[in-house]
Amino acid sequence: MSYGHNTHGTVYDEGRLMQVLVEPIVSEKATMVAEKNNTVTFKVLQDATKPEIKAAVELMFKVEVKGVSVVSIKGKSKRFGRSMGRRDNIRKAYVTLKPGQELNLSGESA
Repeated sequence: MSYGHNTHGTVYDEGRLMQVLVEPIVSEKATMVAEKNNTVTFKVLQDATKPEIKAAVELMFKVEVKGVSVVSIKGKSKRFGRSMGRRDNIRKAYVTLKPGQELNLSGESA
């Protein structure tokens, strides 16, 4: 499998793509980034790759994606009574849309 700059030739399993995006992240930071850079933030699977995330967003929201940047966040250690626990690691994807593209997270189509 060759990883060229053009990922359009790659065909992904649609069922897998449906699982790549776990949920949209709606937070103050995500909203600020969204308004400034036309970027949406998603929580994604730990092993999701950038091309997969791009393909998943384009498939599910019918928008054109300009770029994807991914951040992995280590789960914090938390104390639950006497036992120590860990929160899950989270992988976030910041998906930048091409100018003029809009992504509707409320689920209503315009």
